[in-house]
Amino acid sequence: MIPLDPLALFAGAAVGGGVFLLVLSLYGLRPKPSQPERHLVRMLTTRGAIAAVVAVVVLAVTRWPVVAVGSVLLVFAWRGLSGGAAEERAAMRRLEGLAAWTESLRDTIAGAAGLEQAIPSSIRAAAPMLRPHLRAMVDRLHTRMALPDALALFADELDDPSADLVVAALILNSKLRGPGLRDVLGALAVSAREELDMRRRVEAERRATRRSVQIVVITALVFAGLLVVFNPSYVGEYTGLLGQAVLAVVAGLFGAGFAWMRRLARFDKPTRLLVGGGNG
Repeated sequence: MIPLDPLALFAGAAVGGGVFLLVLSLYGLRPKPSQPERHLVRMLTTRGAIAAVVAVVVLAVTRWPVVAVGSVLLVFAWRGLSGGAAEERAAMRRLEGLAAWTESLRDTIAGAAGLEQAIPSSIRAAAPMLRPHLRAMVDRLHTRMALPDALALFADELDDPSADLVVAALILNSKLRGPGLRDVLGALAVSAREELDMRRRVEAERRATRRSVQIVVITALVFAGLLVVFNPSYVGEYTGLLGQAVLAVVAGLFGAGFAWMRRLARFDKPTRLLVGGGNG
């Protein structure tokens, strides 16, 4: 076994960090809805433990610091290779629940109930993912918060462009008290159903692209691992400091290719209409 060079370890870590920062500067980070602190800490702890075990195993087998650093980055970025499939499915479930809630609110208003009375009555028929936000809005109304402000905070919590259209109609009606809200809600519910059908068709097409991304990544990793284990002389040139630098460049090219393929399969969230509406 070749002894591990501390200089090579430091150089590999520096190069790996540089590649990560380069990819980060090119593609950036997408803003995500806030998550509970405990869930975030648990997720980071789990990934950190897996990344540490993988890095130790890879370093013990290959003696290549660059590959060990790359394996850590791969563990943290693995879920991202799905191209936001989980986010897209959650968005479709939220849109379906929003359409059903809009229809329920329309029917409740049709019974000659005001908007302040219709919103609490619609909680029972709302989807489970909407109920906590609706209850929070009703609690704000009980504390004498103005209905437009409570609705704006409700939209910020949902963080969904389709929800902004419904909430914007409710805010306008709460301020102007004009007729026709029932017809507007009916039209918005139909529009939400049509958007849901379109998203389902698009998601079905993107599923094939995401599967291709995962197949390419797994194939490349398996092929490289087989070369290291069964034909170490073929990859022996990567052992030295120069070889590690070359390997860092190769790994960076692979990482850029994976990031580009992920970008093709990623779910891009539309821009919201009521951004920061709860702050005013």
